[in-house]
Amino acid sequence: MVSNCPDLRINSERLLEDFEQLSEIGATVGGGVSRLALSNEDLAARSWFADRIEEAGLSVRDDEVGNLSGLLCADNPKAKTLMIGSHLDTVPNGGRYDGAIGVLIALECLRRIKETGMKPRCHLEAINFTDEEGTWKSLFGSNGLIGKISAEDIDDSLQENMPFRAALHRAGIMMEEVQNARRDRDAILGFLEVHIEQGKTLHERDIDLGIVDRIVGRATYNVVFYGEAAHAGTTTADERRDALQGAAAFIIAAHKLVRADYPEGVVNCGHVSVVPDSFNVVPAEASLRVEFRHPDTDTLKEMESRIVRLARDCAVDHRLRVSTERALHRAAERMSGYLVKQIESACRAENVHCAPIASYSGHNAQIMNQMVPAGMIFLPSVDGISHNPREFTKWRHVELGANVLLRTILQLTM
Repeated sequence: MVSNCPDLRINSERLLEDFEQLSEIGATVGGGVSRLALSNEDLAARSWFADRIEEAGLSVRDDEVGNLSGLLCADNPKAKTLMIGSHLDTVPNGGRYDGAIGVLIALECLRRIKETGMKPRCHLEAINFTDEEGTWKSLFGSNGLIGKISAEDIDDSLQENMPFRAALHRAGIMMEEVQNARRDRDAILGFLEVHIEQGKTLHERDIDLGIVDRIVGRATYNVVFYGEAAHAGTTTADERRDALQGAAAFIIAAHKLVRADYPEGVVNCGHVSVVPDSFNVVPAEASLRVEFRHPDTDTLKEMESRIVRLARDCAVDHRLRVSTERALHRAAERMSGYLVKQIESACRAENVHCAPIASYSGHNAQIMNQMVPAGMIFLPSVDGISHNPREFTKWRHVELGANVLLRTILQLTM
């Protein structure tokens, strides 16, 4: 099958024109893009994408969680579907490549196959997933597609979701219908995603493309240290029950623990709030949001246990109480070995220098891999900059990634 794969190339000029047009939707002054999920800019990008699908002679499909697709159908209506895509939404003032380039490449691959008149043995679907970035609910579209979103997830029992529901309604997404977005796993052949790396590995090692073999697992905790408010001037060091001091000791100790014992892992604390939040009062409460990641699920569980225990130890050391509440847990995912081999084969055929790589950020492929085989291609990010207007990937690498993806699709479906 691989040896008979047609020697087909994407239309780079057309792809670049698409990229430049899309980059204008939500463009910011500094050269970035703001297309927050379900915003006016995101809805405009979806409309633009639907127009490109129809212009290509493909069928438009949208589902109950707002995922928007272009379909190239096989002759056999009962054939399976190979899904390819990523996301068009961005973080505030983000970059032009993150997510969007994967959607555009998927569309271009379907257009080229259709233009040749070739008949794939399965349906091909270029998909844009809703809210990958988590403006409202991270990876909402892909979780909905695999059946992990229900009306209860967006009610108000755990948090205020009225603005989210309003945004969904404005986009035509009905809360009571989201569970109907679930697809039949037996009808899907697999899922492929092209994305920028968002890290330095490929750029620094001068590697053309990365083949993702693992995507990290992630755990997020709300940690609150409880002490006692006191006068900052008259309370001695021995008398203090300083919640912020205990929190600070925990943050430092957590970083030391992960660096020493889990070199493939990372930990971060990017949010701290203090009560009563006064410069001359010993803090009575310090609330943290702590996140840690690791590419191995069992190791992530071990990290989780030790970091929670560390919080309790720091509380004891500073005469505090502490609560630890897990807010999110996402298991690490190992990408389909079969699809990894197919992408490797396509790279060899295209004479592309590739290497296996782990992803330290979450992606739709991670969610899809829970239901169907998933594979992922990384494009190098110059200096590893992402979620930033300075995000940049050389067009040469975009072309290489697009042609490798196209060849992989042909290997799988012709």
